[in-house]
Amino acid sequence: MRAAMAAAEVGDDVYLEDPTVNALEAEVAALFGHEAALFVPTGTMGNQICLRLLAGPGEEILADADAHIVTYEHGAAAALFGIQTRTVVSRRGLFDTDELLAQVREGDWHTMGTNAVAVENTHNRGGGSIQPVAELTRLSGELRDRGVALHIDGARIWNAAVATGTSLSTYGELADTLSVCLSKGLGAPVGSVVIASAERIAAARILRKRLGGGMRQVGILAAAGRYALAHHIDRLAEDHARARQLAGRVGIAADQVQTNIVRLDGVDAPALAKAAAEEGVLISQVASDRVRMLTHLDIDDQGVRRAGDVLVELLDH
Repeated sequence: MRAAMAAAEVGDDVYLEDPTVNALEAEVAALFGHEAALFVPTGTMGNQICLRLLAGPGEEILADADAHIVTYEHGAAAALFGIQTRTVVSRRGLFDTDELLAQVREGDWHTMGTNAVAVENTHNRGGGSIQPVAELTRLSGELRDRGVALHIDGARIWNAAVATGTSLSTYGELADTLSVCLSKGLGAPVGSVVIASAERIAAARILRKRLGGGMRQVGILAAAGRYALAHHIDRLAEDHARARQLAGRVGIAADQVQTNIVRLDGVDAPALAKAAAEEGVLISQVASDRVRMLTHLDIDDQGVRRAGDVLVELLDH
């Protein structure tokens, strides 16, 4: 990947003159069956651009209560664009289609209608849970009948595709906008891609500039993304297998681990995270009683065994 970055042909992306960025955007758009795509530096920027494409000041986005866009993006939709978010509580991030649709408002002279629904796939705080494609299909169809858009926060959509065998183009068909990450499981050092119609991507380019995301010779980063797409998608299955192995070591049922995230509930999260770090095992505290552990291309079988040994000893005490 670093060799590909060093050898990348570059130009000025603000003027659409970086051939490596242009190639990356075309590849990602084609993978998801959309007209166009836009390279952005972060997943948060990608999500927020998508939300603004679908809703304006005083308009509404409906999302899961634990969604990344409302939990980990510091109220950006409201702070930057005046977009209202309304949330629905779900189990492990998996929406109930009927319950979600029941919260979609048509809007009238005194009630704000719902402009779009945002769905996260896989779901971060849900423990890497996968939204069933049959439910996504039903949701997408119902929303389109009502004139409501669907955004997919696909930071880890590659994991969902590999785990289920669902094509990326299938996910693309269901969504009006998507934001997908090239970092995380794919291993690029930075970067996400916004995917939508050509008209929306033209508007997204202006939003990116407004948010400070206009970049110059950024082909060196796009080259990492292209390398990741070519070499690191299918291998995500290895991460999923290692996550299940780690889960088994700490007593988590296999059906609770669908991809590469292991969610451990009912623990003293601050104490466990601190003690594990002292043993060289880094885990994330995501609530007072919950930690999150991830496998990725830099974690091998030996690393999983080591983490399991440390955690088992700490949990037994």
